[in-house]
Amino acid sequence: MQIWVDADACPKVIKEILFRASQRLSLPMFLVANQPIAVPAVAHIKSVQVASGFDVADNYIVQNLKKGDLVITADIPLADEVIDAGGHALNPRGELYTKDNIKERLMMRDFMSDLRGSGVHTGGPAALTQKDRQVFANALDRFLAKHYQP
Repeated sequence: MQIWVDADACPKVIKEILFRASQRLSLPMFLVANQPIAVPAVAHIKSVQVASGFDVADNYIVQNLKKGDLVITADIPLADEVIDAGGHALNPRGELYTKDNIKERLMMRDFMSDLRGSGVHTGGPAALTQKDRQVFANALDRFLAKHYQP
């Protein structure tokens, strides 16, 4: 198993939690972005810079992940593709996307997009709180305890 991070929009504090988990377990991790991303000088943590463009990083992740890999992303369409490819998707707030909940999340995302397109101001996501960070760290630990066998 490997961890893939949709790194362009991933908050720094979440990356730091991921770095610690990857180092603790010697778990391979790839941060994919269209800009340079600083990573610790550890052999199993890599930064992958892709070309700029719509969904280039997402496509790279989907094309390179293997069944059972974990992808960290807040991008619901990417999470849907990951699940379809046999991977797992966890968002930076600690919500694990599954076959049971991803279609509902996609419908809500599309609904909110339609509202914004019609001029309704829906606001953006709230800033990550210390509680959100803890929820993510706990969700990551539970996932790794269940799915990662070194």
